[in-house]
Amino acid sequence: MTNNRCPEIITPLPGPAAQAVLDKDKRYISPSYTRGYPLVIDRGEGLVVTDVDGNRFLDFTSGIAVCNSGHAHPRVVAAIIDQAQKFLHMSGTDFYYAAQSELAEILARISPGERDRRVFYSNSGAESVEAALKLVRYHTRRTRVISFFGSFHGRTMGALSLSASKAIHEKGFAPLVPGITHVPYAYCYRCPYHLDYPTCDTFCVDWIRDDLFKRALPPEEVAAIFVEPIQGEGGYVVPPKSFHEKIRALCDDYGILYVADEIQTGMGRTGKMFACDHFGIDPDIFTIAKGIASGMPLGAMLARHDIMDWVPGSHASTFGGNPVSCRAALATIELLEGGLVDNAAAMGAFFKEALLNLAETHRLIGDVRGVGLMVAVELVTDRERKTKAVAERDRVVKRAFEKGLLLLGCGENSVRFIPALTVTREEIDTALAILDDVLTEIEK
Repeated sequence: MTNNRCPEIITPLPGPAAQAVLDKDKRYISPSYTRGYPLVIDRGEGLVVTDVDGNRFLDFTSGIAVCNSGHAHPRVVAAIIDQAQKFLHMSGTDFYYAAQSELAEILARISPGERDRRVFYSNSGAESVEAALKLVRYHTRRTRVISFFGSFHGRTMGALSLSASKAIHEKGFAPLVPGITHVPYAYCYRCPYHLDYPTCDTFCVDWIRDDLFKRALPPEEVAAIFVEPIQGEGGYVVPPKSFHEKIRALCDDYGILYVADEIQTGMGRTGKMFACDHFGIDPDIFTIAKGIASGMPLGAMLARHDIMDWVPGSHASTFGGNPVSCRAALATIELLEGGLVDNAAAMGAFFKEALLNLAETHRLIGDVRGVGLMVAVELVTDRERKTKAVAERDRVVKRAFEKGLLLLGCGENSVRFIPALTVTREEIDTALAILDDVLTEIEK
């Protein structure tokens, strides 16, 4: 009989088989990787992850918001196998195959706002952002770009230059790509706590127009504003709708391109296919990756037909739009449109309400925020909710792992919950019970 109990921890963590992998990893793998706890996965199914020692975990990370259809969804696996048996690779930048154009047509159809878009394929989110950065400069013939404090767009040099979430990402790599100016994201230095920003969207966007553009940054030299609809690594910050409306208006007034980074927020994660749909925003360009292909490496940059005007040879990718990844993406979108996006909306609302109820009994929880199944709790150490519980956040993530729940942090002091969009109420209840136990333990 198959053991379906989850979580189930049967060895010390890490177990002996996991420790052997950790020892080899320490010897041969780059030390630049960040691992929060010693999980060594052997297999995954849905939201259940089994490690190499047979321990079973409930996964509320979904591979960092990648496995939106859950681990090893049978329909995605079947599509991968079918394509792999035909051919694995034939570079789409030099040749043609049906999966690329078929997927591009569907992406244009489901994209937010204007549907007259073209697609550039990449292997990852960072590469999608790099493509967008090149395109905005090519199309506008302008050299400067605006991005936001707290943003994370990737670790390649262009994407890194746009990011501003952690100084460690940039330390030792200067000089970065020039011409990028960072500004506050939906909050300002007058009230620097996410909990206090209800009106600051007016201040920060108006400050760009009334101060920055007059003192330091000529608007006619700005090619684009890169913005996450909901800020991810910065702490799952959900801005007011007016924040995006004001950015859109600012872009329209000065001929600036609005680039939406939907890499973490896209493909059903927020209960709509794209987070821009929550704000009624039609981006000129947007980038996607992560959840697009249920774990296969694939990213895309979509731009309006008239904006993607670069010529052959301007930009390309040997593996971008790989046929196996494209087939996985086609299967994933069928699942999303077949009910997973709706489930993300319903389960996200249920989960957020339950977290709000949990916050009433735990002093460490200062805020609950998010949309759909992109939810976070911000941890604080004082009742005025001003002191960030950084060390406590790390303890929560580690202790949850030891109890069989996989979580990740975001921002300085928040815990994020990004389960597969297949998640059930029972699985959410299990995660809540573990979180409740962990918080109680740490608060004591």
